[in-house]
Amino acid sequence: MSPDAPRPARPVNRRILSLWFPRLAAERLLRHEPALAEVPLAVVGEAANQRRLTALTHAASARGLTRGQPLAEALTLCPDLVTRPADPAREAQTLAALRRWAGRFSPWVAEEGSEALMVDLTGCAHLFGGEAALFAQVHDDCADLGLTVRAGIADTAGAAWALARYAEGRTPAPTRTGDAIDQEARATRSRALKRPRAPDTAPDPRPGAGGGPARISPPGALRQSLAPLPVAALRLAPETASGLARLGIRRIGDLTGMPRAGLARRFGQDLVRRLDQALGVEPEPISPAGAPLHFAVRLSLPEPIGLQADILGGLDRLLPPLCDKLRARGRGARRLRLEMLRAEGGTEVIEIGLARPADRPDSLRPLFELKLGDLDAGFGFDVLRLCAPVTEPLHATTHKGGWAVAAEARADRTDGQALDDLIARIGARVGLDRITREHPADSHIPEKTQSTQAAAYSAPAPDWPAPARPRPLTLFRPEPVTAPATPDLPARFRWRGRDFEIRAAHGPERIAPEWWLDDPNWRSGVRDYWRVTTTQGARLWLFFAHGATLSGGWFAQGDFG
Repeated sequence: MSPDAPRPARPVNRRILSLWFPRLAAERLLRHEPALAEVPLAVVGEAANQRRLTALTHAASARGLTRGQPLAEALTLCPDLVTRPADPAREAQTLAALRRWAGRFSPWVAEEGSEALMVDLTGCAHLFGGEAALFAQVHDDCADLGLTVRAGIADTAGAAWALARYAEGRTPAPTRTGDAIDQEARATRSRALKRPRAPDTAPDPRPGAGGGPARISPPGALRQSLAPLPVAALRLAPETASGLARLGIRRIGDLTGMPRAGLARRFGQDLVRRLDQALGVEPEPISPAGAPLHFAVRLSLPEPIGLQADILGGLDRLLPPLCDKLRARGRGARRLRLEMLRAEGGTEVIEIGLARPADRPDSLRPLFELKLGDLDAGFGFDVLRLCAPVTEPLHATTHKGGWAVAAEARADRTDGQALDDLIARIGARVGLDRITREHPADSHIPEKTQSTQAAAYSAPAPDWPAPARPRPLTLFRPEPVTAPATPDLPARFRWRGRDFEIRAAHGPERIAPEWWLDDPNWRSGVRDYWRVTTTQGARLWLFFAHGATLSGGWFAQGDFG
């Protein structure tokens, strides 16, 4: 190889940083209520129909409380415990803010669960002076934010996860020679037990080092770093970890040399997969969370306004730039919110929903105008903020030419557009969820041939399939009919307190229940339906139930009008 020839690129070791915030929910409350820092505080959530502690402050942990502990037991140990209910939405917002903060270390950041982040540090650590300096910077930043963090750095996501949660901050000792007991033949172990052993670990001078395995695994040293950790560090199910412990397999190092086929056969493929992911044998990609789409505009006013005409004038200035932002991203608004801040404090909010995505001011302004009559302006609004919290992709319209343009110019808007606008206008008054439409369903049971869906969030139903037999205009729950309990159609019957005489009848049409479902309404068994016309003018849908788990007889279920 000539000295001038280009040298092959050296492979870059992948490095993953795992950040775990075990007290995130509790420390989020301390930021809003600093006075609680001196008392034991716990966040309480529902788990398995029982109230349990989901997060604790340091003061609560010092009193002997643990995560997952039942609330009643915790109050017995700590009567002065202060509790707050869990707020998953706020906690998710806090984790999203931390994800944006972690973006300073790498652009590849993903959320993991409700209180952890995974950061791909490949090629980024040298910008902060190395991994040890970056590790210290992470802890300093979290200390400034008032957050407790446990971090780990390794070649794989599984190993970083394990080090962050189960390592204690010391560096594994160098690879031992054959003098180690676990590397000797079984026959010599009895004599080896009498010899003094070298310590398993040595102190780590790096920041944050304490006792136990190191939280920063050197490149290429996954097996040495993971070996002293418990098997639970492989992200195993509790029952799997308990089964391994019963066999005396308590550390990851005990697993690495065992046959994979036997492990998979006894504990399932998940154990082998997690072990391979931690050791880098099986890839485990990190999918970073994309930047959320944000569509909002704001207007600050020099003087407060309160008249409806002035608010509409401010809305006319906010809608065009908001729609321009939507069109630039190929999106349409499905829900819009207008926030009006009063000069004396407080906020008035107007929300509108649309049956189809829209990005044109002329289709949005009338919907706001319908809801401006009930505002309480107080001393006036000095800030208007318009945002689109719910958007959908809006596909561009294909432009036509020639005779098609002239035909579209002469024609009115399509029925679908007119119906969507009508649904939006009615929904602005009564609410979109109250407007529904029926869709055909695939079932031979009369009362299951249609499904009710929200009109604003469903497409118009296609052509309804024609039933094999006529169906009544009005369908109701079966009502008892007084008649002889025989399958033969009676000449007379009594229903709803009136006597009827049959003049004409068509049938029977036999309908069997869905045998694969246990429908309480069809426990009466097979039904024979008749279309009857009475001398009184009523046209009814009667059936005779042959009886199964419930008694049979005659019933009325529909009216043909």
